Amino acid sequence: MADTGLFSLANKTVAVIGAGSGIGEAVARGCARQGAHVACLDVNEDTARATAARIDAERGDGGSAEAGALDIRDAGAVDAALDGIARARGRLDGLACTPSINVRKPLLAYTVEEFERVIAVNLKGSFNVLRAAGRIMTAQKRGSIVLFSSIRSLVVEPGQGVYAATKAGIVQMVRTAAAEFGPAGVRVNAVGPGVVETPLTAPIKAKPDWYQAYAAKNVLGRWAHADEMIGPTVFLLSDAASYVTGTLLIADAGWTAADGRFQPPGM
Repeated sequence: MADTGLFSLANKTVAVIGAGSGIGEAVARGCARQGAHVACLDVNEDTARATAARIDAERGDGGSAEAGALDIRDAGAVDAALDGIARARGRLDGLACTPSINVRKPLLAYTVEEFERVIAVNLKGSFNVLRAAGRIMTAQKRGSIVLFSSIRSLVVEPGQGVYAATKAGIVQMVRTAAAEFGPAGVRVNAVGPGVVETPLTAPIKAKPDWYQAYAAKNVLGRWAHADEMIGPTVFLLSDAASYVTGTLLIADAGWTAADGRFQPPGM
């Protein structure tokens, strides 16, 4: 049954980009559980369709779904996809964009091609989505956009320089868009996850020492499940966040709050 409370997305149309796997899949299913019609978009159309089928199987009298292929690096394709959803549904109430890639290398080892590849997906792709959704929502005078940043927008480690730069750039685009779109009634925010078990982080999980080191870095001592990003995202998409815009909502189990966890003797 669809939720009809403060966090309800009933009767809203929400596009989730990256819905084929990981955080995007979780968010798409979470939005549907709150009653939204979810447009599941992903560079891999098969996985997007699988998510939509799962939503339809689980929905009961809750949300519904559709699916399609979308490469956020292609500005024209982003415009066409979001315009198509808005025309077919009469509006686009919300959008969440989750895709990103990472090449873990020291800056001096980075190639120009690797730099351009990370920038193209994470920063250019997010810009393409923000612009396309912003045009639709400012014209209809309402809507909520949620882009995915990271704790790497605030803190870094060796080998994460280019990824961190893109995630910091997303935060600044979100803040600017919030200032520019706000007078039209459109809210723009970002979610900043800590370490989350997704296909992007699978290489870390495959190395137990590395995996445990990251788990120990936050105060809860564990990684997040992708489903734990549903709450922050649904909050920002819903009317519960009607006075929230231009913010970075950190969901990192205290990683950025605690500078170490040394326990002095006797305490």
